[in-house]
Amino acid sequence: MSPVDYSDVQGLVRFGYARMTDACYFLVNIKQTAAARQWLATAPVTTAVTLNPPPKTALQVAFTRQGLEALRVPRSVVAGFSPEFIAGMAFDENRSRRLGDVATNSPANWRWGNADRVPHIVVMLFAEAGLLESWKTSIKGQSWSAAFEEIECLSTSDMEGREPFGFIDGISQPEIDWDQTRKIPINGYERKYSNQVSLGEFLLGYRNEYGRYTNRPLLDPQDPAGFDLPLAEDQPGKKDLGRNGTYLVVRQLAQDVRGFWQFLDRTTNSQPEERDKLGSLMVGREFADGSPLVPVSRETIPGITDQHNGIQNQFTYDLDIDGTRCPYGSHIRRANPRNPDIPGDPQGLISTLIRILGFGNRNVRDDLIASTRFHRILRRGREYGRKLTPEDALQPAPPQDVETGLHFLAINSNIQRQFEFIQAAWLMRTKFDGMTEESDPLLGNRTSVIGCPFTDTFSVPQSGGIRKRIMGLPQFINVRGGAYFFLPGMSALRYLGRLQD
Repeated sequence: MSPVDYSDVQGLVRFGYARMTDACYFLVNIKQTAAARQWLATAPVTTAVTLNPPPKTALQVAFTRQGLEALRVPRSVVAGFSPEFIAGMAFDENRSRRLGDVATNSPANWRWGNADRVPHIVVMLFAEAGLLESWKTSIKGQSWSAAFEEIECLSTSDMEGREPFGFIDGISQPEIDWDQTRKIPINGYERKYSNQVSLGEFLLGYRNEYGRYTNRPLLDPQDPAGFDLPLAEDQPGKKDLGRNGTYLVVRQLAQDVRGFWQFLDRTTNSQPEERDKLGSLMVGREFADGSPLVPVSRETIPGITDQHNGIQNQFTYDLDIDGTRCPYGSHIRRANPRNPDIPGDPQGLISTLIRILGFGNRNVRDDLIASTRFHRILRRGREYGRKLTPEDALQPAPPQDVETGLHFLAINSNIQRQFEFIQAAWLMRTKFDGMTEESDPLLGNRTSVIGCPFTDTFSVPQSGGIRKRIMGLPQFINVRGGAYFFLPGMSALRYLGRLQD
């Protein structure tokens, strides 16, 4: 296996640019192909190389399928991308239903990403405080207006580490095995939860958690535009357009912060402590400091380091099998169930075989959730709008209230198995972990589905008693737009810039 060439990776994958608190995302269409290629060929895209001192600004670029076609990438090359990327986020009713993009979330209601509003490119700018405006001017340069038509510029806000509802965000992220030292367990089974994930789950051209290479476009070595593309590790006779690139999922999520806190306030009879407690149960972490609602594990969980909020992330749900501390339906328990391939950490071949066959589990729920390690994503989102405290949110909205929400960005190598699985099977599914009549308390759209007319419930198991059910949850989040993008490696970006008609 070849080591990672960080100079060929866009820096967003490795860094996230948290220090650069100002950011915006230009959604653009290609107006003139030659001018767009020229801009791409000279754009100062920031790589994943560690610099000392670190840069104060960064530029990243990603393309939809429509954008690749507008650059006149050969059809045979485009066909090598994943079916989900080619189809797009908003153009398949079955996909929309699975993702929860129905009713008010329907693509028909989106501001962008639907019909003829699919951007060709997203140009992402990041900057330290006070530098964004000058960075915008520098990036656009002389060829920008000739090359692109701006659909929208998505602005962001610095909410100081908290998402719009007020909870600490970004605590749990997978630890990428950049050195490619991770050993896939014997027979492919993980006996304990690990936060460390194979590099190929987040970068194309490397081995994933199955020990295989995700499909991506491979070019003939004689292709003149691809002369400096790396060779494919699994097919050395081919040039690898995907290597060091990945897929970027972008969704604009408007959050009803006032509606969220006012619902909690009504439900708890305006008792501040109970209000915060209920909000924490719905999220799965303490409102005050982001601490998990379950006990921190005594054993060190592989792949969790101090740089990723070690203490706040050092837990599984093994000590809360009844869900009385952190409800089964809480947001963080749905988004990352923290379960291994084989529950219970069996010792010995016979014990392991019994568990693989589905016998001997102490917890009836052990086989209800797919193994977490195949369904991780890197989150790189940013908030937008005006920050509200719970006290602010309890006040009536002004006549011209500012929309607040999250520009959700996720990095993954397999859109279907990672982002779409989490969204459809864990967040939106009403029967997650054996439950019924409830979807994610934050992201759920509350729309009835076949066999489940009510999806607006949140249940809290009680020790030795009947679960407490909270009914009538409103929809707190609405989708305003979204698309699937290809975030290329630097050599692939150069390939796109030097294509010829």
